Amino acid sequence: MKARVEKELCTSCGLCAETCPDVFEMGSDDIAKVKTDPVPASAEGCCKEAAEGCPAEAIKME
Repeated sequence: MKARVEKELCTSCGLCAETCPDVFEMGSDDIAKVKTDPVPASAEGCCKEAAEGCPAEAIKME
C-alpha cells in the first residue's frame, strides 16, 4: 500500500501525524508528508484511519 498527501489540500491540522506517526510527519512548511513508501504492513490500519479522518481529504491511498 502507498499513501500520498495532496499538498494543495492539506490544511496543516496535524491529525495524520498524530494518528499514524510511523507514516506521516509535518514538514518544515507545516504541510503533512509521507515518511515511508510503501506503508509498512504494521501501519496500514492507522494509515487508513488517518486518511479517513483527514478533514481536507488530502490523503490518498493506493
